[in-house]
Order: sequence, then structure tokens, then C-alpha cells
Amino acid sequence: MTENAQQQPTAPITELPTQYTPAEVEGTLYERWVEKGYFTADAKSDKPPYTIVIPPPNVTGSLHLGHAFQHTLMDALTRRKRMQGYEALWLPGMDHAGIATQNKVEQQLAEEGKSRHDLGREEFVERVWQWKEEYGGRILGQMRRLGDGVDWSRERFTMDEGLSKAVLTIFKRLYEDELIYRAERIINWCPRCLTAISDIEVEYQEDAGELVSIRYGEGEDSLVVATTRAETMLGDTAVAVHPDDERYQHLIGKQIKLPLTDRTIPVVADTHVDPAFGTGAVKVTPAHDPNDFEIGRRHDLPSLTIMDEHGVITVHGPFLGLDRFEARSTVVGALKEQGRIVAEKRPYMHSVGHCSRCKTTVEPRLSMQWWVKVGPLAEAAGDAVRDGRVKIHPEDMSKRYFDWVDNMHDWCISRQLWWGHRIPIWYGPDGEVVCVGPDEEPPTGEGWTQDSDVLDTWFSSGLWPFSTLGWPEQTEDLRKFYPTDVLLTGHDIIFFWVARMMMFGLYAMDGQVPFHTIALTGLVRDEFGKKMSKSNPNAVDPLVWMDAYGSDAVRFTLANGANPGADVPIGEDWVKASRNFTNKIWNATRFALMNGATVEGPLPDASQMSATDRWILSRLNTTVAQVDAYYDDYQFAKLADALYHFAWDEVFDWYVELSKTTFFAGGEQARVSGRVLGEVLDVTLRLLHPVIPFVTDALWTTLTGGESLVIGEWPADSGFRDKDAELEIELVQRVVTEVRRFRKDQGLKDGQKVPARLELDSTALAPHEAAIRQLLRLQPEGEGFAATATLPVAGATVALDLSGTIDVAAERKRLAKDLAAAEKEKAQANAKLGNEAFLAKAPDNVVDKIRGRLAKADEDIARIKAQLDGLPQQ
Repeated sequence: MTENAQQQPTAPITELPTQYTPAEVEGTLYERWVEKGYFTADAKSDKPPYTIVIPPPNVTGSLHLGHAFQHTLMDALTRRKRMQGYEALWLPGMDHAGIATQNKVEQQLAEEGKSRHDLGREEFVERVWQWKEEYGGRILGQMRRLGDGVDWSRERFTMDEGLSKAVLTIFKRLYEDELIYRAERIINWCPRCLTAISDIEVEYQEDAGELVSIRYGEGEDSLVVATTRAETMLGDTAVAVHPDDERYQHLIGKQIKLPLTDRTIPVVADTHVDPAFGTGAVKVTPAHDPNDFEIGRRHDLPSLTIMDEHGVITVHGPFLGLDRFEARSTVVGALKEQGRIVAEKRPYMHSVGHCSRCKTTVEPRLSMQWWVKVGPLAEAAGDAVRDGRVKIHPEDMSKRYFDWVDNMHDWCISRQLWWGHRIPIWYGPDGEVVCVGPDEEPPTGEGWTQDSDVLDTWFSSGLWPFSTLGWPEQTEDLRKFYPTDVLLTGHDIIFFWVARMMMFGLYAMDGQVPFHTIALTGLVRDEFGKKMSKSNPNAVDPLVWMDAYGSDAVRFTLANGANPGADVPIGEDWVKASRNFTNKIWNATRFALMNGATVEGPLPDASQMSATDRWILSRLNTTVAQVDAYYDDYQFAKLADALYHFAWDEVFDWYVELSKTTFFAGGEQARVSGRVLGEVLDVTLRLLHPVIPFVTDALWTTLTGGESLVIGEWPADSGFRDKDAELEIELVQRVVTEVRRFRKDQGLKDGQKVPARLELDSTALAPHEAAIRQLLRLQPEGEGFAATATLPVAGATVALDLSGTIDVAAERKRLAKDLAAAEKEKAQANAKLGNEAFLAKAPDNVVDKIRGRLAKADEDIARIKAQLDGLPQQ
């Protein structure tokens, strides 16, 4: 419990509207929060810092359910810490999204009948900036709709002046430390976007291709290789076999004729080859396959590039000028004419990489690019997790992290684009190479040119935790808010973004980690567990759901499914259920305000409270402790579930209903319970606020007269527990639950009143007779009362007069049928559990389910027999 009542002014008790309408509350309330500066962090504050940097969405993007999911969780963490007295900074911003943004503007130009080359580099880049100002950043407005409590005064963009300086600074440092170099390597190449792309920008899907087996060489000196890319044979420079493969010992070191060409190529022995796969011989095309490139390096093989950047064949001969796919079928046809095709398999389903932007099939291509030497950087990133400076949550995701950082290949950081951070390398007329830092002048004079490539978008976003705080300058923000506390992001980009931030943070910040915790989430899926996709009808625009049900409902649904590291299924019915929850909170608070709930004055002494009052306060403090523990363990689904059941079941259903007779009676006890109810609502709204901020703030300010829950105090567990009161109310709940079940089984309507005699054998139940009668719609026994059904339950005997309310014969017949079904279920479960052969083979979870069925059957049998015994005799 809190002392908020003594700290906050009391609001005049004004009646809330009869219905909660999110659209009338959310937008206005959010703008008030921003105008008041609630989200603006103060670097000069003496409060302890708490920092989260938002995973920067693409400037071309719009809010999707994945964003809404992660933003909800980050917002909840930040709001709670702010309420706990931390100087909380949730820093927003956007990524310039090199390929995606350039594509947008090039499409715009194409509609005008132009290309970027018509404009030239400088004018094109200026055009992109214009597009960004006019169309970019739509997602920022949508974040406001969701209720993101970000510090808009610190909004950053990866291409702004400060972040650009950070990029140039770290590039020069890495270059001078010989951790950046230029070399020819195999990269992912998009023939449509005409640039190298990162691994994360490659989407793999099963394509129906063909697998052809081709004979190289003649007679006994021949061997067969299989390929799905027959056109690449034009660039083969060897055939490789395993050095221990006896079938090919006589060929190792010899030259064989390469079909369709006038070249001979060697047979080399390499342990990379799996002798059990296919024929045990593989063609080696070093310029068009990453594995072949490594084989080529080990055996000093030439690398022959046979395609240009558009995927068009450049080898002189009959295939010159053909597109790669056209060349594929043409090459196969020519090989058939020569009798070189040994076997064909069509269709052959295999995994093929596609550009995530334009869906073009990616081409592995040998290219001169800029690279980061990741070895020492990745080792440091691994050590930071191993020695506990950074914790990964859930812990079992650590293995995936180590698999990546411990086996990381050098990182290609150059892109053949015009939009992005241009590589700060100048080439001189006599072969000079100069790296220019942010405060240095580039070399001038005839013959000097700057590298035409730009840096991979992930390079600048890898600096995000410290570049956004002002690095390389030693700013107040950097001193106050770095290292950041939590990186919350999807497990799907642990390799591409998380590891890069770890490497750069440790390198640039002298061994300081960029964040203390990596909290990994799953992906949002539809209600059937299928991945959401724009190309499928299951894709959902969260803004549509926000319009229909309110942002709080969407947020609560997402938090309620957020088990650590696990994917999150979500469906519209669940959002509707969350909308019902927000309505329940509204209506219950409205009822409370109309019936004397108040936060004015201190809480009464426990001796003045009823058992019901002490029970709810005890349960309240238990819930506070549970929610705190779940937050600290990033168990969002559990904390949402705990809050839901406490608020709906215990506060709104049980406590409010049990207290109605007290409120209606008035007097001193009503005043005491009104103060207790005010305290419970106050604390409950505080607990709910980080997840559902709009409805809770609107209600709390009405209830308490406080300024805003955004700057309210997070509740603390006062330690108050009353186990006796909890046991007492549990008895009441058991009586009410059992009689309600009996009423339902008899087909009685919820509001139907029934004469009844209550014999409360337990002294703990006696004070609650009026409440029990109210909850069960039980009238006092009147003249002519006849107990036609008697229910012994939990220290009470409830005798009901059901005369004229049910058809006893039909009810006995129905119950007898249900009893027979339950006894059959019990017999079947006992038979399986008594079968030793079954128990020896069945998995533990199957046996546990059968034991559960047996327990349920026993419970049903006891319940049905009690109902039969309670019916009047015929």
C-alpha cells in the first residue's frame, strides 16, 4: 500500500461518463503528457538513470504488430521505472534504411520517367532528403497513438549531423586499428537493387528449381557433378573431391576438360567435400559461391566472374548477353546435345535466397568491398555475456548468441548506393588511400576521388546506444544515461543488430557494455500460430484495432501474450476481451466513486476493518509483490495475467460484490470500506498503468485528484498480510461458488430469487450472511418454506426451496446421464493407469494428462452425487 492519499490532493467526486470511449480520451491525454514534459529526461537530475533506446524503425516504415508488441513492453518498463523514482529515458529515433528509402525515391522518379543517374548523386541525395521530410517518419505519429512515452526532445535519425559524425569517427578508428580493410570476397548481391545486401536482407524460401548431373572429362578420367545453377559452370576453375575418397584418387592433380569451353580445370582434394553426398565430386566456381571461394583460396585457384551486376552472362561465346535464368536453360540444352547430362530432377525444391526489398533472387558474387575484421570485436562481445556484464533473457537464448559471435565471419559494410553514409576514403592519382575523419579536410587536387559506396545501414545502427547520446562528444547525456539498461528486441535480429551493438559499444566506449540486459522477445503471429505476412490475409494493421477497441486493449493483449523468447499469437477476439477488461475497470471505478470510494485521509486501523477489507488489502500486497517480481524477470505475460485476475476477479467481482451490502447500509463501516476501496483502486490503477496507460490515468486523476499517473508513485508492498481473513473469505467464495454451480446446473437464471435457509456452522461465515444472500439471490425463508434441496458446503448448509422452479424428474434424468458419463471416464482412466505395459511406453506428459482426467472424473462424480442428494425426493 502507498501513502498517496496523504500526498495527493483529493479530487471532487465527479461522475464518470456511463461508457468508456477510448477515442475521446487517448489522443487528448497523450498530447497533455507530452506538453507537460513528463517523458523528457533530465541529465542533471540526481535520480538514478534508467535508459532504453528504441530499436530504430525504418524511415519508410509504418507501425505493425511487431512494433506495437515491442513498444508496449518497452513503454511498460520505462513507465514503471519513472514511477519508481528513476530518471527514465526512452529515446526514440529512426533508421535511414538505405536500400528501402533509395528504392522509394527511385520508384517516384520512375513515375516521372527519370532515374537517379539523370539527377546525379548530389541532386538525388537532396531528393531523398525531401522525400524523408514529406513522407518519412509516419511511424512516429503512430507511436503516439500507441501511447509511447518516449522523449521526443531527443529524437534521433541515423543520418543526422551528430550520428553522421559518430559514424565517421568510429570508421577512422577501426581503419587505423586495421579492423577495417578492403578486399575481394563473395557477397550477397541483388541484381535489381544493384548492391551488396546483408544477411538479414536475404529471405530464404523453397523454390522449385532443377538439379542436373553433368559429366566432366572423358572415359575413366571423367566424373559427375550435380548443380542447381548450371550456368555457373562457365566459371568453374576446378572440381573438388575428398582426399580420402578412393574413387577419385587417380584423378587428384589431373586436368579434365570443362564442357562447353576450351578450358581444362584441375581435380583438387579438399576436406570440405562430403564423399557421401551425391557423387562425392563438386564443381568449384570461386567467383560465384562462398564455399567455392574458400576452396579456391586454399588451392590458389583463379576466380572467373561470368556475370555482370545485372546477372547477365559476360563470357564470350554463345551465351554472351543472356540473363542468368535464360542462360541456365540454354546451357542445359547445349550439354544435352553433347550427351553430358547424366540425370535431371525437376522440380527440385531447395532453399533460395531472395532480396527482402524487391524479392529478386540473390546472386553470390565476388566483389571488391569494405569489410570489418570482426575477430577481436566478436570475442569481446562474447566475453561480456560470459562474465556476466550483460545478461541475456531468457537465458537459454545465450546459446544462439554464442553460436553467432563465436563463429562470426568478417562483415561486409559497403553498399553500392547513393543514400547513406558515404565511405570516408579518398583515392589519389598515384594509388594513395586516405581515410578522412569528421574534423579533417579531404585531400584536394587533381585525381583525388572519394569512394562511391556507402556504409551498410547496420553500421550506423550498431552505434545507436551511444551515438544517440552524443558520442563522440562527452555529453551530459552520455555520462548520465550510458550504459543503457535494457535492449528489448526480437530474437530474429540477435545476429545482425544485437551483436553489432555489443561489438561497437565495447570498442568505442573503452570496454563499457552498451546495455546490461538483452531481453529477447518472440515474433507476433496470428491466432493459429501462423506468421503474419502482407501477402497473406492474416496480416493485421494495429491501427485498425486501436480505432475499434482502443490502444489500451491492443497493448494489454500484446503484453498478455509476451512469454520470454516465445512467439506471440494474437487474434481479434482477444483484443475484444481486453476491451471488455478496460470497460470493466471503468465501470467498477464509476461504481466505486458513486458509493463512497475515497483516498482522503489515512487508512483505518485493521481493527476497524471487516474481514473482507483485510482480505482485499492482503491480496493487494501479494499482487504488488508478484507484479514486481515478474517485471524484474521480464515475465510480461505473467504480470498481465496476475493483474487481470486480481482486478477483475478479486477486486471488481468479489470485493465490490461482497461490500455492496455494507455500502448500501451506510454508516461507519461503509466509510471504512469506502476508504479501503479507494486505496485498492488507487494501487490497482498504478499497477496497471504501465501496460494500459490511458484508461488508468483518466480514472486515477478522477479518483485521487492527482496530476497524472505518469509521474505518480509506484506502489510498494507494505508487508500487510492477513491469512485469517484470506481463509475466511475463501470459505465465503467456496459457498458462493458451489451454490452458483448448483443453480446453474438446475437451469436457474442468474437473477432468479430463491427462498433459502442458511445454517452457517462456521463462525467465520456468520458475518457474511447478508453478502452471501445478496450474491446468490437467496430470499429469506418465508411462510410455507419447504427445503427441497440441501447443499452441505464449506462449513455451511444451504437449504433451498425449488418448488416450481425445476422439473425434478427431468433434472434427475439429466444428472444420472452425466453421472454415468463421469463414471465411464473414470473407468477408462483407471484402466489405462492400471496397464503396466502402457505406463512403460507412454510419455510422462501423456500419463499426467490421464491422471488429470481421473481426478476430474472423481470431482465430477462427487459434485453430481451431491446435486442428486440435494434434489427433493419424488
